[in-house]
Amino acid sequence: MNSQSNLKDIKNFNYGIEKIFDEAQDFLPINGTDYVELYVGNAKQAAHFYKTAFGFQSVAYCGLETGNQEFCSYVVRQDKITLVLTTPYHADHTISEHIKKHGDGVKTIAFWVNDAKQAYQETTQRGAISIMPPKEIQDKEGSVVLATIKTYGDTIHTFVERKNYKGLFLPGFQKWESEYNPPSKGLKYIDHMVGNVELGTMKKWANFYANTMGFANLITFDDKDISTQYTALMSKVMTNGNGRIKFPINEPAQGLKKSQIEEYLDFYGGAGCQHIAVATDDIVFTISEMRKSGVEFLHVPGTYYDTVGKRVGDIAEDLETLKSLGIMVDRDDEGYLLQIFTKPVEDRPTLFFEIIQRKGAKSFGKGNFQALFESIEAEQAKRGTL
Repeated sequence: MNSQSNLKDIKNFNYGIEKIFDEAQDFLPINGTDYVELYVGNAKQAAHFYKTAFGFQSVAYCGLETGNQEFCSYVVRQDKITLVLTTPYHADHTISEHIKKHGDGVKTIAFWVNDAKQAYQETTQRGAISIMPPKEIQDKEGSVVLATIKTYGDTIHTFVERKNYKGLFLPGFQKWESEYNPPSKGLKYIDHMVGNVELGTMKKWANFYANTMGFANLITFDDKDISTQYTALMSKVMTNGNGRIKFPINEPAQGLKKSQIEEYLDFYGGAGCQHIAVATDDIVFTISEMRKSGVEFLHVPGTYYDTVGKRVGDIAEDLETLKSLGIMVDRDDEGYLLQIFTKPVEDRPTLFFEIIQRKGAKSFGKGNFQALFESIEAEQAKRGTL
């Protein structure tokens, strides 16, 4: 990436930061991501996978033993990241229909708020489609207020008000006692979550987050920024006012072959969450441990590292170590970042994870797009879907 391109990126990024304060509204204060729920074919096995491969710990459970006759959910946590793995008991359940259509994938992106009723009212009066009006649930540990609205595809957002609750997770769940709790792999919090939407709808959903939820457009990438010889996509990064919630929204762009976004939409059966980016303070440790646990990552061509030093300048990490682990590096005017992407974590080429460590940088690794997309296209070629 040349210096003129870098200058343009810096100006665009700084302009985006300024727009956060100018545009992001305060009618929907969000404290952070409360949890992410995945509908999966076998929650017990999925929970074991995330514990073993990613270093999550057992937290809570609901199912037949707790009086839930419809589905079971296993809750796992690592630092500030909470995942809920949910499986239905019966073939005619709506969750079964979701899994049949989409395979394993993200259903709920839940926000921790101080007032769920207010969050629901503020968003629905601005056009959000209601899935569940505010509902208070309780047990001996207190009460939680939940409310849900619709977003892209079959994905939903749930507002969680838990200031009057002292339990492990939510009413209806019991502590999940497990003798198997592998150590943490250093994952800290969700940095951002990426949504893939159909051609021509990126602007619609960016406007949804801007107008309905008070988010601002942090930065926009077009097909000149994110493209290879064969494929391209466009993206708008939306963020709330405090920057704790960041949602890049991707749509395919015209190319010679099928892009990764089109592949996702085909196999997922519509719009949905493409990947979850989770942060670490020591990416070398995290990736070393995850590789030992069998997590598969995209292969980065060795030639990528030939120009890293010239492109990003001095970094604290040993470049040979990063090369051996396949970790990429990029820089903006605030600092640099290190990132790596898993292969899809299920058989359908849909949901995957990004591991990211920010050393001051606030951008999204634009300098790595070319290498990343070529790696994804190599995997698509193996699957026969490019």
